[in-house]
Amino acid sequence: MRVVSLVPSLTEAVARTVPGALVGATDWCTHPAGLDVVRVGGTKNPKTDRILSLAPDLVIANEEENRAPDLDALRAGGVEVLVTEVRTVPQAVTELDRTLTACGAPSRPRWLDEAEAAWADPPVPGRRATAVVPIWPRPWMVLGRDTFAGDVLARLGVDHLYATHAERYPRIPLDELRAARPDVVVLPDEPYRFTADDGPEAFPGLPCALVDGRYLTWYGPSLAEAPRALAAALRAAHR
Repeated sequence: MRVVSLVPSLTEAVARTVPGALVGATDWCTHPAGLDVVRVGGTKNPKTDRILSLAPDLVIANEEENRAPDLDALRAGGVEVLVTEVRTVPQAVTELDRTLTACGAPSRPRWLDEAEAAWADPPVPGRRATAVVPIWPRPWMVLGRDTFAGDVLARLGVDHLYATHAERYPRIPLDELRAARPDVVVLPDEPYRFTADDGPEAFPGLPCALVDGRYLTWYGPSLAEAPRALAAALRAAHR
């Protein structure tokens, strides 16, 4: 089985579960460290000619991260493309199981069982909190409706204030975000790399939680560690 992955989360999952199956991955596929495969461009601008030259049996993609015209071009080149849809934690588990099976995994990996168990009883505080979750500044963009990261936070007792917005990643003026007075501002390090020196200063007087974007937005082996790591980061914001 020769697999090209266009999704960092899936790259990590396949590399860990079916060693040797991956022959190509995007430039953004940073896990596992030292992955030695052909790089095929970005998630939004993959080099389809390079992918086709690898003669993959399967390309794995995601309906949000990858563009339909690129996937159509790969299909037109005779390649099978598996497209995942992940909006919730349970859906992530199901789609990972489906993808790994398609990539030749002989059985469901232990890390996926551990991830499912971790999310069956996540650490939830006694009182639910409200949040805004910026993903990009200038213009400010935040989590909106129907997102995997929003479901992750909700399962940890955090309700983000734009969960019912008409858009999935709306642009919201900074003044409006401040005026919403959330209990916490959640600042991930991807897609924009918010840091202690770049992000919290925009929200004076509001607790800010700097979180590892891999735990908030990736669905793969990191799912098993995500509940504990994110809960710790959220607690730290109120110290």
